[in-house]
Amino acid sequence: MLSWFVYILSCKDKSLYTGITTDCTRRLLQHNKGTGAKYTRARLPVTLVYQEIADCRSTATKREIAIKKLSRQQKQELIKSKPCQNS
Repeated sequence: MLSWFVYILSCKDKSLYTGITTDCTRRLLQHNKGTGAKYTRARLPVTLVYQEIADCRSTATKREIAIKKLSRQQKQELIKSKPCQNS
């Protein structure tokens, strides 16, 4: 069974980017090579600061949308509550 992840990146300009993937390591490399999301291309390098596992793509997408609706402060609190080991 394929696992899905919701992740948050911290960009060079201190902005936060939220996305989903099945492989956080691969996706982080894509973002830092400039082949990830258009948003992150102009804000390199990016650092993985948060990730959580989801049961399926649908659940991951719903969680991504919910996180994107949070304020910056709420996102920072989420990151602090469960920091990624790479941060």
